[in-house]
Amino acid sequence: MFRSIGLLRESPVGIVGVAIIVFWAVLALFADVLAPYPPNATISPMMFPGDTDASGNMFLLGTDHLGRDILSRIIHGSRRVLILAPLATLCAYIVGIPMGLAAGYLRGRWDDVLSFIANVILSFPVLVLYVIIIATIGASAVNILIAITFASAPGIMRIVRGLVLDLRNREYVAAAQTRGESGLYIMFIEILPNARGPIIVDACLRLGYVIITIGVLGFLGLGLPPPDPDWGGMINETRQLAMTFPHMAVFPCIAISSLVLGFNLVADGLREISLRD
Repeated sequence: MFRSIGLLRESPVGIVGVAIIVFWAVLALFADVLAPYPPNATISPMMFPGDTDASGNMFLLGTDHLGRDILSRIIHGSRRVLILAPLATLCAYIVGIPMGLAAGYLRGRWDDVLSFIANVILSFPVLVLYVIIIATIGASAVNILIAITFASAPGIMRIVRGLVLDLRNREYVAAAQTRGESGLYIMFIEILPNARGPIIVDACLRLGYVIITIGVLGFLGLGLPPPDPDWGGMINETRQLAMTFPHMAVFPCIAISSLVLGFNLVADGLREISLRD
């Protein structure tokens, strides 16, 4: 994995994507230092970008309807996104990869049952599935992890299954079988490392989808609970004022879009490098 990421220096597109991700990671890591104001502090309501209030406080991105500094809330909100999105994606892969390995390598009943479960879950519109799960079990960070894992694991399972079907007939797998290695050993030691390239590319793309999902859930009021800043929640709270004070919704939208763009560019860079090889 780290070798694949290191190869990104050969791709200008990948370098740009990494730069965007690093930018947001630095903001998230040093949010307490870089944010000009506390994220939930009420200072001066309805300030436009660049305005200065009577106390001399300047707001580079303006303030929202409650007087909270938008720049500070975006910076602090990046922490929640950059923790929750990778963690949710990781959980989905922890569930989806073993399912795909079992279905693709063991075949037979394992393949029939796991493929049926995946097809049933994937038959539901993803957004509807998220809304149903969160509305049923409640909005919290843990429940968002559960919802994303439940909805994403079947898609990962199908990708891994397809890779395993191609790799299970390779010579190194036959050699391991001849040595008498167990099925678990062959799946996780012989097959999985050789499928890592497409899986890493998919993980980068899926991270972007998860970031969008977290934003959409926040916009629908099903995201992380207030008052701590959540990019989707920021858009939801100010959507009725968007015509008069567009900056309140536009800047969180830009934050979401830029981070998603970063992961997509990294995925494109990795794919470009793999095609050269």
